[in-house]
Amino acid sequence: MTNIKEIAQCAGVSVSTVSRVLNDHPYVSPDKRKSVLEAINRLNYTRNINAIHLSKGKTNLIGVIIPFNNHPYYGAIVNGITKQANAIGCHIVIFQTNYDREKEIQAFNMLQMKQLDGIIVCSRISEMKILLDYQKYGPIILCEDTAQAEFSSISIDHYAAFSCALEYVIAKGYKKIGYSLGRKKSRNSSHRTKAFNDIMSKHQLINNKGWLFEGSYHIKDGEQLFQEWNSMMDKPEAIIITNDDTAAGFILTAKKSGIRVPEDVAILGFNNDSLGEMLDITTISLPLEWIGKMAVDLFENPEEVKHVKLDYALIKRKTV
Repeated sequence: MTNIKEIAQCAGVSVSTVSRVLNDHPYVSPDKRKSVLEAINRLNYTRNINAIHLSKGKTNLIGVIIPFNNHPYYGAIVNGITKQANAIGCHIVIFQTNYDREKEIQAFNMLQMKQLDGIIVCSRISEMKILLDYQKYGPIILCEDTAQAEFSSISIDHYAAFSCALEYVIAKGYKKIGYSLGRKKSRNSSHRTKAFNDIMSKHQLINNKGWLFEGSYHIKDGEQLFQEWNSMMDKPEAIIITNDDTAAGFILTAKKSGIRVPEDVAILGFNNDSLGEMLDITTISLPLEWIGKMAVDLFENPEEVKHVKLDYALIKRKTV
């Protein structure tokens, strides 16, 4: 493999001049720069990027852990991460895990091997103790509500947001209310479940455990959710659905079956994405792109651990 010495000999310049050209240093005469570039082309020289990264201690790569790449929630966060990363001269490496612990570990191993400068975790299945083991190798930013002292985090107050949604549904006169989640065991889901239990208890309303639906991620899951609801003898009058895509799947399937929304069942979604807007879904708007942007800001300033919470908004439309 061609090295810098050989380029210097071919170009008739010093090794330090070759180094300055390779690093785009301004203080090189046009003639010498031209000679070096011609020698590089003649010798088919390729820089060893890994060696450069090791010598500089930086890769300008940020790992991003997401469970799915075809979900509007994570897509919006990744969009924000990408924009902000590009603004600071970094690129992102996506790790789609499907909530597979081993795939998450692969990302953390790359951090340990200095192939990444840091990791932004949009959602995880790994226990906190695993993250603590890798935290010494670089900044790990969590897109979740946590008070963990070692990690900076950026999140929505999911307890407050879900409480707002439920209070609105109750204020509209609904008493038999169900809700859907993605994973019951996720941190966001646990906050939403606590909010549901607390608010239903506060209003002395029936909390029917059979009206909790799980596995709501995509529009197809909304079709399945409708079938579950429609097969029930004792149905909830309203359902708070974890995202607008699943809510859209429910509403479109209901329409095909002659079920009217909100006359026969009220639906409130989350995220306020484009599909929710098109179908006039009442929803909770979440600043997902801002989560991504601020996660990169936290990555840039790892010395100070911060726990940032962003606001949400109730968007009143036509499905409640």
